Amino acid sequence: MFDTIILLTGSTEQPVLGDVLLRRNPQLTIRPVTTSADLDGIKPYQLRRSRLIGFATAVVVPARILKTLGYGAYNFHPGPPNYPGRTPAHFAIYDRATEFGVTAHVMIERVDAGPIVGNEQFAIPPNTDLTALCELSFRHTARLFGRLSKELATRTALLPELPIRWCGRKSTKNLYARMCDIPLDIAKDELERRIAAFGTGQFGIDPTVTLHGHRFAYVKDETPMSVDAPSMVPEQPLVEAAE
Repeated sequence: MFDTIILLTGSTEQPVLGDVLLRRNPQLTIRPVTTSADLDGIKPYQLRRSRLIGFATAVVVPARILKTLGYGAYNFHPGPPNYPGRTPAHFAIYDRATEFGVTAHVMIERVDAGPIVGNEQFAIPPNTDLTALCELSFRHTARLFGRLSKELATRTALLPELPIRWCGRKSTKNLYARMCDIPLDIAKDELERRIAAFGTGQFGIDPTVTLHGHRFAYVKDETPMSVDAPSMVPEQPLVEAAE
């Protein structure tokens, strides 16, 4: 019997997204989890009654849990199918992409490889930087969640697959680190692209250059962000508008 949704996301997003699901199906039990340890604490008999939903999470769900879940597992990835992996927005900024998107897909053992069940594409406005693109993708991910929330909360069968396939190079922490290893003979345009995409210190990795055996790290501009900067929290009106 399907009666539980395991909601794998950040603690800030939990109450908003959980409320959306409960409005769709008040009989549900929402079990919030944020870490691998939280997942390990769920008993097999509970997994068999549950569907798992990951939302913009870096936690990789173990195969043994995916196999035990009775009603499938879905992930909301803040990037389009051609940007799988950990840091899709960073690589889109590096590529100077003009279009981006967000993806909902079945979770399988391989990360960002399962069948796609939801997708939204959007144009990247001119002069959009990394922070702005992350905010845009987060908001579109919340909208996609709202759009699929009724099926996720009420449908016991698997969600229908879309005729869309993953493609492109999967971004990883190692690939990110390689892009931060700056060669001494780098061209000015290439350096600017890498700083724009990888100069934020993701994973605690900064762009560095090695000179005569010494490594020098890029120090980003520490100008304070405006207090009016858009929030990364999925606002309630945004999710409601997508329903």
